[in-house]
Amino acid sequence: MTYKTGAGRETTMSARTDNPNAQIATKLRALYLSVQEEAVPDRFLDLLEKLDAVERQSMPDVAE
Repeated sequence: MTYKTGAGRETTMSARTDNPNAQIATKLRALYLSVQEEAVPDRFLDLLEKLDAVERQSMPDVAE
């Protein structure tokens, strides 16, 4: 089987057609690889930065 990953690369994975568990494992592996290669959306990064800023403001200064 050939799967297209997120970066446009093709990944060939062989799964025995008589074993449904092997087919599921192969498809899940291909899905994981494609998700792993996706970039983090800018909107999500902005939200994480805002959360970090709020957490820094709410923490007392322990460096003193």
